[in-house]
Amino acid sequence: MTVVCIDCRYIGNKPSGIGEVTGALVRHLPVLAPDWRFLFLKNPQRQKPLATAPNVAEIVVKSPANSPATMWWLPQVVDLSGVDLFHAPFNILPAGLKMKTVTTIHDIMWLKHPKWCNPSPYGLIERHFYAHGINRALGRSDAIATVSKATAREITHLRPDAADKVTVTLSGVSPDFHPVEVREDTLASVGIKPGHKFILTAGQFAPYKNHAGAIKAFARAFAARDDIDLVMVQRRNSGAGELASLARSLGIEARVHFTGPVSFPTLLELYSGAMALLHPSLCEGFGNPLAEAMACGCPVVTSDVSAMPEVTNGAALLANPHDTDAIAAALTRIASDDKLAAELSQKGLARASELSWESFAEANLDIYRRVLA
Repeated sequence: MTVVCIDCRYIGNKPSGIGEVTGALVRHLPVLAPDWRFLFLKNPQRQKPLATAPNVAEIVVKSPANSPATMWWLPQVVDLSGVDLFHAPFNILPAGLKMKTVTTIHDIMWLKHPKWCNPSPYGLIERHFYAHGINRALGRSDAIATVSKATAREITHLRPDAADKVTVTLSGVSPDFHPVEVREDTLASVGIKPGHKFILTAGQFAPYKNHAGAIKAFARAFAARDDIDLVMVQRRNSGAGELASLARSLGIEARVHFTGPVSFPTLLELYSGAMALLHPSLCEGFGNPLAEAMACGCPVVTSDVSAMPEVTNGAALLANPHDTDAIAAALTRIASDDKLAAELSQKGLARASELSWESFAEANLDIYRRVLA
């Protein structure tokens, strides 16, 4: 019987794009391949089982996903005997694996733009760590999966020797994301006053997310509109102080609200109630907030680079993320044109319906079969 091991340790207490990707594999693969056995490596923070299918076994691995133990000694940390294929779904390939391997590489920012990931002194250590793991994946994986054509292009441009290994497995969006009724008390809980409208920005605080650019563009677009606010939902809120100082210097501090993590029902209401999602990233492997917002009927303003045009596929207004005026102009268009906003909402709903996690899992299963054959 074929045995496939998937490292699922990104599924923990904190939401993440890689966690969503891995969760889709966990949910769908055991059903799609009932004659195979799956071994899931599990984060100790995850209390309940990852899956209940009869062809699934789980092993708790105490070492973090991105740790020296994972990078260099995983076969000594966990018993992988009998495994026919190992899938590393978070960019780095552990050393010492004797079976066939598949690595999902979401982006190669650590190779091309490491300061976009972490500009701090500790980022120098991370840069070497991730560069080592990603380069091993590019060189030694039997197959490489990417979540967008944009990442596939980046990989093949950087490493032409890896081109034949790369397959695009486009990410999906959960049907749990859909338009919902927006309650006044929910908006009040994040600082929105009655009668005010708002722009939404969502994602972790990291330089590549360009949250400073989002604040500058918002200030330029709505300097004369004190009835429009900006809500910033950040998974890691370490940069809120820096961004709050920027908002203060632009005279919009009272209209910019940093929420930190929010509950899923609150996130649905924010997507459903926002005038637009503002997502001016410099680079994305995929960009989950784009798909989530579209699935909730939220118009999208995003960048004209990397994976963002591909993910939105004609259902968003695109702008150069380095051009504050261009981003501001896109926001102004949506705020002043109800017909355009409604059109983008409908196009977004249609695009989101095409982004299926089951199709994503099927594409990965096709890679496994091809590698094992």
